[in-house]
Amino acid sequence: MHCQTTGSWGSYMPTTRTAATVVVGDPLERIERLASENAVVIFSMSSCCMCHAVKRLFCGMGVNPSVIELDQDPRGRDMEKALIRLLGASPAVPVVFVGGKLVGAMDRVMASHINGTLVPLLKQAGALWL
Repeated sequence: MHCQTTGSWGSYMPTTRTAATVVVGDPLERIERLASENAVVIFSMSSCCMCHAVKRLFCGMGVNPSVIELDQDPRGRDMEKALIRLLGASPAVPVVFVGGKLVGAMDRVMASHINGTLVPLLKQAGALWL
């Protein structure tokens, strides 16, 4: 995902993944691998309004998250089921990882943002420098 600032709000353009980036194997292992590859990873659905809100939150903070749109990924359905098992709740998206560690769904992300623990976590992961 690339954030382009327009006024005070960021906009995003999901990056496309090629067939070469598709890895066969356990969906949970794939989630863990993808989550560890970037400072901030958001598992999302392109039509989900809460996913859009969390992407805007990070872009508005100046963070450039990697976004995995499960509805556009050939193995997205399997990853969605694995995320439901991981969270113990449905719906499975949005799910945010920072520094390879699970932050959680929208409620946990917003709680972390409100209580002031999100920014230090982002700085520790190298997603924010200020």
